[in-house]
Amino acid sequence: MNKNNQTSLAELIIAGIQERKGRKITHIDLSAIESSPAMDFFVCEGTSATHVAAVADSVRDYLLEHGHIKPYNYDGYGSAQWIVLDYGEALVHIFLPDERRRYNLEELWSDGVVNEIPDLD
Repeated sequence: MNKNNQTSLAELIIAGIQERKGRKITHIDLSAIESSPAMDFFVCEGTSATHVAAVADSVRDYLLEHGHIKPYNYDGYGSAQWIVLDYGEALVHIFLPDERRRYNLEELWSDGVVNEIPDLD
């Protein structure tokens, strides 16, 4: 919780991912990097295209219900191999494992502060 007893955007995003058992969550803090497209990147994965879409839906629903926050945009539901949700200061990337390895965002943005979030189970 932050100082105002409100749940932070990061906490809401992580809870939304965990609600549908999104796996291998990584939070990349890019706030110190001027050229970054957002202050925070969240990267996680699902086990199938259906699971990837369910995790993305869970994040959208969770943020709307608990924070009254809608994404500015989202993309990738067509194939559901990589769905990105744009919350302005935060981008949420939900991948199939092979796609995650291919794009390797953690390495691409490794000059940020990388924090691995343990899976719940």
